[in-house]
Amino acid sequence: MRLVPWHRVAVLALAAVLVAPPAEAQQRAKPPAKEATKEQPKEPASPADVPAPYDRDLMRMAEVIGSLAFLRGLCATPDAAEWPARMKALIEAEGITPARRDRLAGAYNRGYRSYALTYRVCTAAAHEAAARFLTEGERLSHALAGRFGG
Repeated sequence: MRLVPWHRVAVLALAAVLVAPPAEAQQRAKPPAKEATKEQPKEPASPADVPAPYDRDLMRMAEVIGSLAFLRGLCATPDAAEWPARMKALIEAEGITPARRDRLAGAYNRGYRSYALTYRVCTAAAHEAAARFLTEGERLSHALAGRFGG
């Protein structure tokens, strides 16, 4: 059987309709998704944002340094200026991401503010608290260096 040209066109048109995806006009319109932008999955944390095994001790060390920065400054001890400098060195060494720097600075500020709210003048209790923080800081630094090197 011989196909006339208009039959070829009809067969090609029919094949195109069967193979092609449905047209946009034939689909039901979906309501705009308001929550779509809010529920996008968060990007996975980069390897640098994964907490180190010593982060808990390191954050406590930053808090101790903050407490000592306030207490030693309040009591005008000769080493008062060392504590903010030590925290700066700690942030430069361990603050490899902005989030980590923020956590370290937050821990320092928490320690500083906790004693700034309590003490207005240097007292015997302030000296005792500073002595206890010096002991705790020394213990933490030895534990961190002993377990994780440095």
